[in-house]
Amino acid sequence: MTTFAIQYVYGEDAASRDQHRSEHRAFLRTLLDQGTVLLSGPYGGDGAAGALIIAQGESAEAVLAVFDDDPFRREGLVAERSIRPWDIVIGELPGLA
Repeated sequence: MTTFAIQYVYGEDAASRDQHRSEHRAFLRTLLDQGTVLLSGPYGGDGAAGALIIAQGESAEAVLAVFDDDPFRREGLVAERSIRPWDIVIGELPGLA
């Protein structure tokens, strides 16, 4: 399995994100329970609204196919999405030791 960093940049519709947040988080928790998601959380600070998700899978295409069902993506709340393989050099993530 390869570890990937997925970045979301959200659109401007914060009210819709608020409306769909619980469904989005339930989706991510299901992927956590299945071992696909390792970590997830929104960016803080003054930059553009978005999130970083650390996930694992066989390929970037396979991982993105799973995330196509994210309620935030389904509702058009993700303006940009990118994925890159991520090599952990220092430290450990749960389940990857």
